[in-house]
Amino acid sequence: MEQASLTTAFVRVDDSSRVAECRRVAIQMARREGLSEQQSANAAIVASELATNLAKYAQGGALQIATLSERWRSGVELMALDRGPGMASVSACMADGFSTGASAGSGLGAVRRLSNYFDIHSIPGRGTVVVSQIYGDGASPLPAFRLGITTRAVAGEPVCGDTWGVRHAGRWTMLMVADGLGHGVLASEAATAALSAFHRSKDESTVGVAKAMHGALRGTRGAAIAVARVEFEAGVVQFTGLGNIAGVVISQEGTHNMISHYGTAGHEAPHVREFQYPWTKNSVIVMHSDGVSGSWNPDAYPGFSRMHEALISALLYRDCGRDRDDACVIVGRETESE
Repeated sequence: MEQASLTTAFVRVDDSSRVAECRRVAIQMARREGLSEQQSANAAIVASELATNLAKYAQGGALQIATLSERWRSGVELMALDRGPGMASVSACMADGFSTGASAGSGLGAVRRLSNYFDIHSIPGRGTVVVSQIYGDGASPLPAFRLGITTRAVAGEPVCGDTWGVRHAGRWTMLMVADGLGHGVLASEAATAALSAFHRSKDESTVGVAKAMHGALRGTRGAAIAVARVEFEAGVVQFTGLGNIAGVVISQEGTHNMISHYGTAGHEAPHVREFQYPWTKNSVIVMHSDGVSGSWNPDAYPGFSRMHEALISALLYRDCGRDRDDACVIVGRETESE
């Protein structure tokens, strides 16, 4: 198991021997979030079903298990990602009676029934992504801005050198991605220092927050960083980046690639400048480290702007993630009240 953070586990499932581990991690995450015994049991069943599918039908893949409280509400999110044969008919696989065999429930139908939120994307020959979210009791209503996140440490490292952060206010949301140079413990220490500075800063401008992170990273290995602030009423995204962090705003009106200047936070920052881009109610913002190739195109995913943000983050990681580096993808969108 690769631990991306204290709240995210990324388990590679190459065979059925990893199913029990996925189940155990799901229970741990659920209990950490304060879920009831029944909700924790549901998370365990979902983990078992998804891991069994990965081992039995997809010829391997990965299961990301993450807590949700840092984003907006208590709960657990389980993402199954594979590049297997895909499904010729998703509806047939979802039907009652379709089973993974010697698993805890009755296939994807059980996963959907046990989930508060469920989504699936599958294309024959290209693989499948499944997202399941299980919420705790007394779940809060949707925030003004909702996130989808996929993170993974490079194989062989116990911690991830990439991280993310979010700050919410009534009229704006601020997002951060930091990629500590290299990988492993020293990269993670740099990314953690950037995250701490992001949350400590009282500044509301992306330039001010980026400068605070730059100062906090002195004495560390350094990091590529990016800060974006989405202004809902003004209809703009303000963006400041140092180093190779990608930022894209996508809407029905077009795609805007955001500009990040050359530099390394904590070491060299010759230009710390803010750029602005248009934002509409149907916009989606994507930010990711260079552990994910920037060559992806939203047009390759029909209905991209309407997909759930968790599904987008998982698809981009699965299709564009680089195996030899840490990876972090964060996707955000404005939401309507429930």
